[in-house]
Amino acid sequence: MKDKQTLGQALHAQVKRRAVLKAGAAGAVGSMLVPGAAKMAMAQDKEPLGAWPAGSDGDTVYVGLTVDLTGPYSAQGAEQQRGYELAVEHINNGDPILQKISPNLKQGVLGKKLKLGVADAETKPNTSVQAATRFIHDNKAMMISGSTSSAVAIALQKVCGREHTPYFTAISGSNETTGVDCQRYGFRPCYFAYMACKAVAPVVAKEWGKDCIAAYLTPDYTYGHTTTESMIEFTEKEGWKTVTNQVHPLGAKDYSSYLLNIANTDANVLVCVAYGADAVNAIKQAKQFGLLDKMKVVVPYSPAFLEVELGSDLIEGVILAQGFWWTMEDQYPVAQDFVAAYQKKFGGKPRDSAMYGYLAIVAWAAAIERAGSFYPPDVIQGLEDGAELQIPVGPFVIRPEDHQGIINFPVMRGKTKSAMKNPDDWYDIIEIVQGKDVVPPLGLLGCKMGPAV
Repeated sequence: MKDKQTLGQALHAQVKRRAVLKAGAAGAVGSMLVPGAAKMAMAQDKEPLGAWPAGSDGDTVYVGLTVDLTGPYSAQGAEQQRGYELAVEHINNGDPILQKISPNLKQGVLGKKLKLGVADAETKPNTSVQAATRFIHDNKAMMISGSTSSAVAIALQKVCGREHTPYFTAISGSNETTGVDCQRYGFRPCYFAYMACKAVAPVVAKEWGKDCIAAYLTPDYTYGHTTTESMIEFTEKEGWKTVTNQVHPLGAKDYSSYLLNIANTDANVLVCVAYGADAVNAIKQAKQFGLLDKMKVVVPYSPAFLEVELGSDLIEGVILAQGFWWTMEDQYPVAQDFVAAYQKKFGGKPRDSAMYGYLAIVAWAAAIERAGSFYPPDVIQGLEDGAELQIPVGPFVIRPEDHQGIINFPVMRGKTKSAMKNPDDWYDIIEIVQGKDVVPPLGLLGCKMGPAV
């Protein structure tokens, strides 16, 4: 709670300094202010910060999205955009689902409509940072959101910290996002490498045995390295042996050299840490090399639409974690409403990428309603207040000390084609993991937050 106290103390000191300077001139008048007027006077006393107050002065409030519309994570980026658009439509229209998520949510955000701006992040940190900066400076964006690459997410939350603008990841799997690279203005609602691997490792050990020999395909950036580190840690605790870790560039097209190295080992499990189109290409080429005839496949942090791109023959028997699966509607009422609303607007079933985009908007909006203000430090305090939301995967809360979402997610197994009841019935859920059981202990990943002002 030390970080929360630091923020509160900073805000108190800021107000106190200004109050002392104005006391002589305003003392007599101030003593006659009614409470509501006093609160308004304090709000007017705050200096501009980020895009505030200009960004919230009118009837609409701007939200800037940096999503991957091109590049290896474009399928996930397009799905995120659909989730954001659905959330904004629900908030602007006051959809009844909002009250099921949080009693604080209503039509508009403090009575204002939301407007979205969208930029292609191209899976590149520099491109995303430039887009976010334009949104904040030119459009007076009061929130920035969107990511699939953790390198993008980390870059965005750093620039948003400097700009005093709340930033929400959509997807970011690296341990570092809410670890050593955590930021006061950065929030990660999704599960990530440590949580996924801690959940998946005992499942695959139970399913396939404790004497498995693993070979890894790892993308060469922060998400890949930290996911592989966590998966090795938790599988070796189960008795597994690691024989090789093949590191490939993000966006690689040809995996033959890496797969040849794996073929020359005695590994019987392929751990595919690659994400998005990289995961699809890697697994398809592993099949062409004949590796899947003797190896099982686990994807500890699975991208949306992996099953569609691979098809039933290749997804059969694969064990993976994903942030959301539509059959969770059988257990969570909000999931049922979310799936129905998404299907009505876009057709098809939503994936975790859409849910995380949706969640980012509603979590931010609910915090503003609780804070009663768009002033950025007030919004941060609202996000850190421990309020619980009911979302499509069950209860959700943001841990105030590192801004990590405590969120549930499923571990699943790919179905055989004959077992699929309909074209969207790709997976059996093995377990719905409770986020509180797999989130890392505070301080383990090195988060040290700065102040909000």
